Amino acid sequence: MDAILVRGGAELNGEIPIAGAKNACLTLMPATLLSDEPLTLTNAPRLSDIRTMTQLLQSLGAEVSALQDGRVLALSSHDVGNLRADYDIVRKMRASILVLGPLLARFGRAEVSLPGGCAIGARPVDLHLMAMEAMGAAIDLREGYVHAEAPRGGLRGAVVEFPFVSVGATENALMAAVLARGTTELRNAAREPEIVDLARCLRRMGARIEGEGTSTITIEGVETLSGATHAVVTDRIELGTYMLVPAITGGTVECLGGRLELVAAFAEKLDAAGIAVEETPRGLRVSRRNGRARAVDVVTEPFPGFPTDLQAQMMALLATAEGVSVLEEKIFENRFMHAPELMRMGARIDVHGGTARVTGVDRLKGAPVMATDLRASVSLILAGLAAEGETLVRRVYHLDRGYEKVEEKLRACGASVERVKDA
Repeated sequence: MDAILVRGGAELNGEIPIAGAKNACLTLMPATLLSDEPLTLTNAPRLSDIRTMTQLLQSLGAEVSALQDGRVLALSSHDVGNLRADYDIVRKMRASILVLGPLLARFGRAEVSLPGGCAIGARPVDLHLMAMEAMGAAIDLREGYVHAEAPRGGLRGAVVEFPFVSVGATENALMAAVLARGTTELRNAAREPEIVDLARCLRRMGARIEGEGTSTITIEGVETLSGATHAVVTDRIELGTYMLVPAITGGTVECLGGRLELVAAFAEKLDAAGIAVEETPRGLRVSRRNGRARAVDVVTEPFPGFPTDLQAQMMALLATAEGVSVLEEKIFENRFMHAPELMRMGARIDVHGGTARVTGVDRLKGAPVMATDLRASVSLILAGLAAEGETLVRRVYHLDRGYEKVEEKLRACGASVERVKDA
């Protein structure tokens, strides 16, 4: 099994290119199931999760080809013959549930295994199923599978009011609604850039959608969708992660392709912590203003608030900041599993339920640590960059689900980071 070895203490300077968004691409790929014409996605990230979604779509009968070194995905669902998404694939990744809405909308039936993914909380699929039922689908849970069937004549437009904001449920409902008869209104919808990106792609395919990026999305169903070519939006979580590199090590890093509107709430917290973020013609340039970062309090919230997917990385920064910070996790339970690993490196962290109190220390110490999920893995690498000595991050198979070529990108800025075989 691979591990990442980090030798810390160096100030980092340079440029880091930011990839297309994993979470956007994983949502866009199932959109191919809505049409029998080709869908081409450019600026695709090269990640294990993308390969898993490719495998899932191919198991349904879709054609998926990776072109231009994996940066372009050519998809076609003209010959889909299987409507069952099997457990052996779905268990690897939670985003697999996103084939439910497209299959149900176009083919009138779907069998999808209950999904897996990172162990950061229950994250039930209840809201996905509620949305399908509101559009007339009959839902039955049997033997670990969702068995869904549309009414005769297909899904019907409906008002779907989510009791709380859910990105995945909003995405699934949006894809189902584009082929439903009549008008669908999604209320209390998620507002994330990935949903805006999905709506733009669907509109290129001929869908009639208004209101994406707000809490109410209106969809007028159409009979069929056509093919399209669409560029995947920049990955705001990778962007935020690499913005923390100079914040935690010192130096200056320009994140190529970064856009401030994707990470506005995060950038505000960096500013309060004494980190300068400057827009450039090529992206965002980030550097410390004066020495160590300052303590700030963080509450995770749905977009446009502070992203839960940057909480672990921010904790790594605050572990070395001046003063006491409080992080409150309001999106997922069990998302402070990285805290004990940071404490192995000398961090002072007290966790009580969904709140973590972080007292900054002058310097972290390198240690062997274990990644518990995707974002925790990269938070430990960030901590290792700022630590004295060597840090060995184990179980980095999580890392490859969401970050491509981490070692190369960090080494280009002067970091001592390498992938090694763990005994």
